[in-house]
Amino acid sequence: MGIAKGADRRRQQAFLVIQSLSTRYAVSLLCCLAGVSRSGYYKWLSHKGRLTKRQQENERLKAKIIECRKRTRGIYGYLRTRTWLQKVYGIHVNHKRVYRLMKELGIRSVIRRKKPYFGKKEAYVISDNVLNREFQATRPLEKWVTDITYLPMGQSFMYLSTIYDLYNNEVIAYKISPRNDIRLVLETVKKAIRKRKTRGILLHSDRGFQYTSKPYNLLLQRHGIQVSMSRKGNCHDNACMESFFGHLKSEALGLHLFTSQKQLVNEIHRYIHFYNHYRFQKKLSNLSPVEYRTKVA
Repeated sequence: MGIAKGADRRRQQAFLVIQSLSTRYAVSLLCCLAGVSRSGYYKWLSHKGRLTKRQQENERLKAKIIECRKRTRGIYGYLRTRTWLQKVYGIHVNHKRVYRLMKELGIRSVIRRKKPYFGKKEAYVISDNVLNREFQATRPLEKWVTDITYLPMGQSFMYLSTIYDLYNNEVIAYKISPRNDIRLVLETVKKAIRKRKTRGILLHSDRGFQYTSKPYNLLLQRHGIQVSMSRKGNCHDNACMESFFGHLKSEALGLHLFTSQKQLVNEIHRYIHFYNHYRFQKKLSNLSPVEYRTKVA
């Protein structure tokens, strides 16, 4: 029963896509590519003509929901899909209706996985928790946070170091390396320094050995960056970075199985560009981080 329903949903999705493209391409070609029959498509189309006005509106909405899914790589749930419809097509529709139509199409968003906890290493340069969970900033270049996460790749790992602006949730700089070492965080900070004026910025991190090292602290001091560190073993003091890494892993890495460093690195580049320039956020008035910085700041 479940298999039959799934096949019907896939066939309906194919028919909706064929209809949306039928003004530009031959129906016979589209049916061939979609693996459905022309007679089945025309039968569906004739049945559609007998639908009520409300049902016809639902079919048009379904076609646009499928388009949203393709353009955003299937990462949006019903709330973001509703916002996407409003931003892209000017369509104002109740979120419950979008949820119901997505359910009829068998569309679900990706689910974020929880990050496992790893104990911290002993430190020898400790700074106070100046940020103190005050994650709001009134302007760009006021408060940055940074952290490292692991990236699974077959039987091994890569490591991603990121610096993130709390004003507009923008990824300012990032570096990827097969080694989780001091050099990784130094290169990340240097990249951020080349891109932005850093004097007076507060940069918050956990107490990982990279951030409590003398080279890291001397680099920040040399460029006028104030250091802030989480309390020992308290991941909530850097919750914004944890949240970003959660989105990255569920919306990008969780959708693929990587067999090479190049594949993984390319996907990280693609996702961070998407996140900064196109992934709108409710906190930012449904603008992307870059849109918010350029329009509001």
